[in-house]
Amino acid sequence: MNHKLAGADEQPPELLRLEHVSKRFGGVQALDDISFSVMPGEVLCLAGENGCGKSTLIKTISGVHPPEPGAIMQWDGKDMLGIGPSQAREMGIQVIWQDLALFPEMSVAENIAFEQNLGTRPSLVNYATMRQKAADLLQRLGVSIDLDARVASLSIASRQLVAIARALIADARLVFMDEPTASLSRHETEALIAIVQKLSEQNIAVVFVSHRLAEVLDICTRVTVLRDGRYVGTYSTNNMTQSRLTELMTGRSFDYQTRPAPAHQSDPLLTVKNLSRSDEYHNVNLDIYPGEIVGLTGLLGAGRTELALSLFGMRQPDKGQIVFEGKQLHMASNRDAIKAGIAYVSEDRLSLGLIQQQSIGDNTLITVLGRLLTPLGLLSPKKKKRLVDDWIHRLKVKIGDTRDPISSLSGGNQQRIVLAKWLATEPKLLILDSPTVGVDVGARAGIFEIVTALAEQGMSILLISDEMPEVYFNSDRVLHMRDGRLIEEFIPATTELAHIEEAVHA
Repeated sequence: MNHKLAGADEQPPELLRLEHVSKRFGGVQALDDISFSVMPGEVLCLAGENGCGKSTLIKTISGVHPPEPGAIMQWDGKDMLGIGPSQAREMGIQVIWQDLALFPEMSVAENIAFEQNLGTRPSLVNYATMRQKAADLLQRLGVSIDLDARVASLSIASRQLVAIARALIADARLVFMDEPTASLSRHETEALIAIVQKLSEQNIAVVFVSHRLAEVLDICTRVTVLRDGRYVGTYSTNNMTQSRLTELMTGRSFDYQTRPAPAHQSDPLLTVKNLSRSDEYHNVNLDIYPGEIVGLTGLLGAGRTELALSLFGMRQPDKGQIVFEGKQLHMASNRDAIKAGIAYVSEDRLSLGLIQQQSIGDNTLITVLGRLLTPLGLLSPKKKKRLVDDWIHRLKVKIGDTRDPISSLSGGNQQRIVLAKWLATEPKLLILDSPTVGVDVGARAGIFEIVTALAEQGMSILLISDEMPEVYFNSDRVLHMRDGRLIEEFIPATTELAHIEEAVHA
């Protein structure tokens, strides 16, 4: 479905224009001679790999970072150099970051009207006016959300709408959306795109930052590409392909091919028989063979993660069997799964996959601390260094120092550390649950190169993703899950991608 607006090729006067914008942080050139423009009411994509300068550019436009001397920055044809964040918001520049920056314990109405209740002089809050303004804005967006609900109780999709409404209450004319659909289902994404269309029709410009390239090409009329802090170019999305956009973003071309049809020559490593857990999944039967990559896909809420957590010993099934290496496996916790040779990479890298306050090295070895002890029960610095250095080298993780905090790494490199953490346990079955969420296209390719190499070495892999091309090009078989049940199997080597997408979204 094409969501682009008619008349998108007409060129009104620029709302925002930047020329020769650069930014340095110490010895790092974050932006190097960037040119960038946004038209009123257009939907534009700002594309590039993690670390290419997208966030720095947005922060420069929104007044957080001043550019280096020589930059030209204009808003509605007038100079905007020297503005701060509050001035940028007054001008109509709003940024909705991926974390949304909402107040979870406050109500929907309070979050929407938050900025209007700030001021230099204390005053009482007029709750009736606040609720009415919030209601009017939600009606303008064509959505219905309980104004008294705590934001913490809302779905990610509803929180997105609250963040958009908060931007509108400040009379936004340009809204930056950072990865707005990264955690949304297909249905929720369609609903958000409809909202973006409404904003565009109201002459509000939207700049999308997204790694979902098909979505970018569907909704945006132009795409501006950055690479290594430099401006590559701005292109019409008419006739632009995902592969061409990927090449512009990375400077590399990728050869997307399906894996050969599987030929099983041994017994399954894992067999699941009639596995069920109340209200989560029902009568699941599947086999995974040594060295096989099995994709598991379906819409959000299909029961994929719940099944994975049971295979990792973290949610006990109500009935059925898990047979591993020919023996029935009874797991009271994930420790039993790890001992058996099963590892699980969570979809929530930030809160479950990594300890953000700890170093790169500590995150890498946390699963195998018992192996690194001296006879006296102390952690051996030599063993620790050898293990961390080995995995960083094997997975080609780009770091400064192993003592740096894990938060200093890009999303792709953080995900490699998560992989290293679990590969250090020497698993026979690796469960990857949405392993590339928030990871750019170049880093994704690198991660799947690692996954392919692991399979070639004999490791079995269960790859869970709602990104259809991801499972299609990287799996031997694809299993489709819906409403807690496995309903069909596809062999990518003999099935068109469009057929699988149509079946999943039917």
